Amino acid sequence: MLKSAQEAEDVSKQIEAFGGQAITFGGDVSKVADVDAMMKTAIDAWGTTDVVVNNAGITRDTLLIRMKKSQWDEVIDLNLTGVFLCTQAATKIMMKKRRIINIASVVGLIGNIGQANYAAAKAGVIGFSKTAAREGASRNINVNVVCPRFIASDMTAKLGEDMEKKILGTIPLGRYGQPEDVAGLVEFLALSPAAGYITGQAFTIDGEQKMDSGLSWADQRDYNSDPPSNSNKEDDKQEGRCKQKQFGEGHTWLQMGQGTSQEI
Repeated sequence: MLKSAQEAEDVSKQIEAFGGQAITFGGDVSKVADVDAMMKTAIDAWGTTDVVVNNAGITRDTLLIRMKKSQWDEVIDLNLTGVFLCTQAATKIMMKKRRIINIASVVGLIGNIGQANYAAAKAGVIGFSKTAAREGASRNINVNVVCPRFIASDMTAKLGEDMEKKILGTIPLGRYGQPEDVAGLVEFLALSPAAGYITGQAFTIDGEQKMDSGLSWADQRDYNSDPPSNSNKEDDKQEGRCKQKQFGEGHTWLQMGQGTSQEI
């Protein structure tokens, strides 16, 4: 997860060290003006955009009955509207045989306690991507979705031993996914000639984890990056009877166009 302009610059330098070209751009993908400026930056540098990876994401987790409209709007605006705006802007300038990969989540397929806004946004990304794939097919623009679940990150590294044991016990492979697992699939969908006939698909990366992770709402609050601030023990006890899962996702925006890497 890139949290600053400096981190984005560091990634840019790494790309250049391997012989690539990179440009960083800071902005808000839920704002039309920022998205247009970002695309213009890429066009000015390389003339077109070959690949788009939409991976901006935030969470504002709390139970549905407590969720403020502002918490709903923030997540929908960035996680869903941002995908719409970036995809729309890119398809206007993309030539034929280009690729778009949208990062969603298993939460968008099965839901999750305390994440009505996030689940709705990620489910929206999946449905949106399938429609975009149909509309882009005549121009040979492929659109696919990657849906990760528990991926090793700074958040998982901070988990206690008991919490980690609970999570890993629900994953048949017995380990977290690695960033390379996600990046490898994205690279295949973005660049491989063998992916040329794949479009409109949603791929899960979850180690064949059970639908029910066995984690209570109280457990999930220990894992969440943004737990509710107004919970109480009685609610935790009640919600703990319903067990679901919590997906950990790095919240990074990566926009690639012939080697461009842009942090939003």
